[in-house]
Amino acid sequence: MPTPYLLAPFATLDRVFRRTLVLPVVVLALAATACGSDDDRREPLPLPPLPDVNPPVAAAVPPTKDGRVDAAWLTASSKSTRIPRRVLRAYVTATARVNASDPTCELAWNTIAAIGKIESIHGAVNGSRIEPDGVARPRIRGVALDGDGVRAITDTDGGDLDGDRTWDRAVGPMQFIPTTWARWASDGDGDGRTNPQDVDDAAFATGRYLCGTGKQLGSRDGWLRAVVTYNQSTAYVRKTSRTATGYADSSGRL
Repeated sequence: MPTPYLLAPFATLDRVFRRTLVLPVVVLALAATACGSDDDRREPLPLPPLPDVNPPVAAAVPPTKDGRVDAAWLTASSKSTRIPRRVLRAYVTATARVNASDPTCELAWNTIAAIGKIESIHGAVNGSRIEPDGVARPRIRGVALDGDGVRAITDTDGGDLDGDRTWDRAVGPMQFIPTTWARWASDGDGDGRTNPQDVDDAAFATGRYLCGTGKQLGSRDGWLRAVVTYNQSTAYVRKTSRTATGYADSSGRL
């Protein structure tokens, strides 16, 4: 989850859902810090030193057919990676769009996929699922960021995104909090709307965020800078790298 480096953080699954989540997840030893005030959200804070973590193997660029991700590749890779086909398509498409707009970014789809796994189990947390239109139903909403085991973040969106007019909550499959979504909201599927519950929009926003903070993700320092900005926990960065490499390996064996 991004820290207060630009605007405000996402909230990772293990922090946001830990009061209600019944699924077995890895609890990070060092959870990322959320913004606690308007001043925090306006003023960038310095990042910690880059962690001593090896970046993941970059997954190969998937084949395309008629400008779309090859259907056979999607089906086979979904099976081998255990990422739902609809969600995998969103990750791959978002990556391609980000790299097309900024070829220096060098983002690989398996990094977005690893973050999606950690944040919400690819949209399957707490009985939710990504439906054919790409939207998570029931909607994914974290606990109130009210200071009880998390940093307090008072409401910033009038409850429009998270349904809470007292405290902010992380929302959607990539776990954006409202202030972060306000900065990075993206229309990933071309429907004219930006919805953090829509995996196409959320994945595209995540890719844009990573490229905006890490710059050249094909380099060690660029990748680490992007992911440590997402979440300042070394354990989170290490898990992201390990998960991403697993996806690269499994999809590469097709």
